[in-house]
Amino acid sequence: MISDAFPHTPVSHIVVVVPAHNEQDLLDACLTALSRAQRRVVEVTSVPVSTIVVLDACTDDSASITARHPFVSTVEVAHRNVGAARAAGFSASGTEHGATTWFATTDADTRVGEDWLLGHLRHAAEGARAVAGTVIVDFEDRFREDVALRSSYDVQYRHEVGHPHVHGANLGVRATDYLSVGGFAPLTTGEDHDLVRRLELGGIVCRRVCDIPVTTSGRLRGRAPDGMAGFLRSLEPTA
Repeated sequence: MISDAFPHTPVSHIVVVVPAHNEQDLLDACLTALSRAQRRVVEVTSVPVSTIVVLDACTDDSASITARHPFVSTVEVAHRNVGAARAAGFSASGTEHGATTWFATTDADTRVGEDWLLGHLRHAAEGARAVAGTVIVDFEDRFREDVALRSSYDVQYRHEVGHPHVHGANLGVRATDYLSVGGFAPLTTGEDHDLVRRLELGGIVCRRVCDIPVTTSGRLRGRAPDGMAGFLRSLEPTA
């Protein structure tokens, strides 16, 4: 086994943040997938991974579900705000390794691939300072028979290098660059686009990639008003 697949990477630590507001139905699958991705990093590299779930005003069983995963630490807040929740998670991680730390974030209704974190490391090793990945929608039962909606989604979503999409479900950035622009703003929606916009205004190129997709819920009523759920609602026929 190769002890370190990326010997030249400057990354010495990965911090993954997952905001969660009443996500008991999907959180276990999210954390199980992250556990597999973390194990792959341990198997292939010497880079440690810290995973932080931010329990934001949860009134369901999200906390007890998180407690079943010993590799996860938690932060409890009452913001009801996804941008503030992501920011709280990264703030809690500490910045003592800022220059060599990679921040990654995903969502509680999302399942990352086994090689998701290795992919982030690979892009960092190639010089990326920020990475925006694509998502694959896990359509709910009602969509599996809706050919028109699926067709509309397939036409409008671009799984290709250089794509225009930005998702908090699949985003990574060097800690120093994240901190240099002030991190996630306390926005109830669009906090991911806002962060990337400020990074790029500061001269930090965000690499748009399609080799580390994640699978996210196809629900129409998401936690962020105009996130993926809002995009899917926009594809519904009006007549």
